[in-house]
Amino acid sequence: MNPISTKQVWWLLIAVALIWFANLEYRTLIKPDEGRYAEIPREMVVSGDWVTPRLNELKYFEKPPLQYWATATAYTLFGEHQWTSRLWAGLTGFAGILLVWFAGLRLFGREAAGYAALLLSSSLLYVLMAHINTLDMGVTFFLTLGIVGLLLGQAQADKTKRRNWMLVAWAGLALAVLSKGLMGLVLPGAALFIYCVVQRDFGVLKRMHWLPGLAVFFVITVPWFVLVMKANPEFFERFFIYEHYTRFTTKTHGRYQPWYYFIPILLAGALPWTVLMFDSMFRTLRSSGLPDKMFNTQRFLLIWAVFIYVFFSVSGSKLPSYLLPMFPALALLMGKRIAEMRGRVLFWQVAPAIPVALLLLGLALNVDKFADTPNQMELYPHYGPWLVVAALASLAGLLAGMLLLWRERKPVAVVVLALGALLSAQIGLSGYETVARERSAKHIAEAIRDEVKPGIPFYSVLTYEQTLPFYLKRTFTLVQYQDEMAYGIQQEPQRWVPTVEEFARVWAVQPEALAIMPVYAYAQLQQLGVAMKIIFEDTQHIVVKKP
Repeated sequence: MNPISTKQVWWLLIAVALIWFANLEYRTLIKPDEGRYAEIPREMVVSGDWVTPRLNELKYFEKPPLQYWATATAYTLFGEHQWTSRLWAGLTGFAGILLVWFAGLRLFGREAAGYAALLLSSSLLYVLMAHINTLDMGVTFFLTLGIVGLLLGQAQADKTKRRNWMLVAWAGLALAVLSKGLMGLVLPGAALFIYCVVQRDFGVLKRMHWLPGLAVFFVITVPWFVLVMKANPEFFERFFIYEHYTRFTTKTHGRYQPWYYFIPILLAGALPWTVLMFDSMFRTLRSSGLPDKMFNTQRFLLIWAVFIYVFFSVSGSKLPSYLLPMFPALALLMGKRIAEMRGRVLFWQVAPAIPVALLLLGLALNVDKFADTPNQMELYPHYGPWLVVAALASLAGLLAGMLLLWRERKPVAVVVLALGALLSAQIGLSGYETVARERSAKHIAEAIRDEVKPGIPFYSVLTYEQTLPFYLKRTFTLVQYQDEMAYGIQQEPQRWVPTVEEFARVWAVQPEALAIMPVYAYAQLQQLGVAMKIIFEDTQHIVVKKP
């Protein structure tokens, strides 16, 4: 069994990078997250205020600003495009693969490191979330950086090297906090405490380099928090109390799901490595480990992954992407496990992915039967061919990889399996463009762009289409609609119109004006005597101007 050469590794890295970054621009932004996280940085660039995040010109304190800053920087350097809005997620996702390779190389050896990187680059959930504009991939990268710094630091006998790696860990956690809030510190801290209890090893707490580590942490995090609280005294209660306690302990965000919500997400998200994942976790749990005085890297990775799953399972707020921080740790454990096993053992662990690919093929051939609305009935048949190709790519990669495994050509087999899974995921994701119109307003922006001129007020009645501001490069005055902007409206109530009745009066005195509304709202405004001329209409929205 010949290992892959250095030259082949470079060619493989180039191939993965090309597949990874190829479709960042191709797909239309969809609501809500992609529209929201593309628009907030755009408004930062327009206003020049990089301290107070705003959505539709309303204060928006749900998350810290690191990703906003990164995206606003990309806009400044390269322009406001779909790919620049997704660049941070794509880059941090790819950097996470390289980080896992580096950590695996230092902790488990070259072979395990290569497998770990390949597994992470082809795990379904990780691939999908690295190409969708949310905050979760960025925070996952920095949490992983913090954990890797901890693991490499605790593995050092030399005190200077240990201190340096621990400072890397503290810096990673600080950047995780600036990515998505206090979870960047609380989750790793809780996992480390659980490790200490389970392993009966509290000596690690003496090797954390607390004073220089906290100094690094506060130097990175404190400046923005000081500036934003100085500019917005109300920030503390909203960010630290509401966002970090209320939303995780209540159903206030409407994201409540039962405790078993993440089971199918984890099973599907780890494909095609799901069986290997459980085998690796079970082996780690059974292993006797290291002498008590040594830090048990594998046991910590297992505790981290399980803790993330349990923590968000009991949370009152659940989204599929919340499981992302598990995957780099699981990839390291799986990479080590593959390095130790024979090819035919992995053959049987990959085999269950075959019926899953066949199921996907069956669903692809019948995707039109899942349509519920006239719009979906029109669009879904166009998605079918993409899903068919994705399923066939998955099947081809699985069959070719399993044949190689049966012949004990494990390194090449894992490459084939990983590239097949990555390519399949990217094809399926790219095909979503055929149905994106249902969850995007790009087509609306293109249809009405000539009517939208500076100085003409634009009202959003009983709705807020998250992607429209980005594509029109302007904000709206909300009418009888608050949702996630309710807090910003409370702070600056002059920026909205509370009722459609008041809107009718405001509209009447405007010499020129535009408005977008749900289809059902048009008749309601007609009954109020609002004079309107339709300039765009589809199955979901109507856009009007004042005649």
